[in-house]
Order: sequence, then structure tokens, then C-alpha cells
Amino acid sequence: MGEPRQDVDWSLTTWEGSRRAQLRGAHEMTLRERLEAVEGLADIVRRFAEMRAKGEFTSASGDTGAKPSAPGAQEPSPPHGSRLGRIFSRQRR
Repeated sequence: MGEPRQDVDWSLTTWEGSRRAQLRGAHEMTLRERLEAVEGLADIVRRFAEMRAKGEFTSASGDTGAKPSAPGAQEPSPPHGSRLGRIFSRQRR
């Protein structure tokens, strides 16, 4: 291995540092850029839902991304009082 890179901001390599960098980046975005980002993410979510419904998700072992068959097993939902919880509940309708 070579010498550590000097141009890397190592404070961004922690969970906390990464989170701060994400917040700084989000604060620099215009409202239009933020809405476009949310729309793009929603497109990805819809595509993944389609792929899951068709059984197109596979892992390296060949398993599909089918939902677990264990009784009572379900995907966690966002907290009901959160903004994301309200957004996701609207999308499910």
C-alpha cells in the first residue's frame, strides 16, 4: 500500500461527517433542484416496486427479492408522525 492520500477530507469519512456534508449540499440546492431530486428518487422507487412485483430483483446467489414468507414478517414503515411517513402513506394509496 502507498502513502495515505493528502487530498482526502477524512472528516467526511465518518457517519457524522458524511451527514454534515449531505446537509451542506442540500442547503446549497435550489427548491427546483430539490424537487427534481425527489421526483427522480420517486421514479426509482416506482421502478424498484415494479421489479419486485415481477420478481426481477436477484442476488448474487440467484435468489429473487421476494418478500419474506415468515408469518407476520413485513417491511418496516416510516414513523407515522414524520413527513416521510405522510409522503409514503400517500404513495401507497
